[in-house]
Amino acid sequence: MDNKQALRKKHKALRKSLSLQQRDSYSLDIANNALKLDIWKYDYYHIFLPIERQLEINTEYLLSILQGLDKHVVLSKSNFETNEMTNYLLTDTTKILVNSYGIPEPDGGIEISNDKIEVVFMPLLAYDTLGNRIGYGKGFYDRFLAKCSTNVVKVGLSYFEPEDQILSIKNTDISMNYCISAKKTYFFNRY
Repeated sequence: MDNKQALRKKHKALRKSLSLQQRDSYSLDIANNALKLDIWKYDYYHIFLPIERQLEINTEYLLSILQGLDKHVVLSKSNFETNEMTNYLLTDTTKILVNSYGIPEPDGGIEISNDKIEVVFMPLLAYDTLGNRIGYGKGFYDRFLAKCSTNVVKVGLSYFEPEDQILSIKNTDISMNYCISAKKTYFFNRY
């Protein structure tokens, strides 16, 4: 049995039920909760820029924290033919373009290899109490994480609390170490 499609539908509806003010407030709460984690000793942090039409978490607050701590911030560009991502260092001269899927991405720049990335902040639609996540179903993050160091710290971001269980987890699905919600942080399969 597979409940992924039902959970995707449920969490898209939950996102739509939030006002812009609630989404912004929750995004700030998530950034503040992130500050309490022991993940700030690293140098290279991968972060996503939100897809506005998907009502994703505003990562501007986390981005401000990373830049304030003088961290190397890495953004990805998606290739929809291979369902893989190429990563680029965010600099003062990085030009951000929104692709046809609504994803804000860097327009080239200094490429960063996956093995340099130490912490990954991940978008998701839903997650469970074991640290499994559901994205949009293309597997971009699973492919990306499989090419990162085995020590990479995987941090999901969610407006909401976890589901009890995601069914039909595949062996290619990579679980998270943490998921930060607006209310609290969940800890999973610690390294």
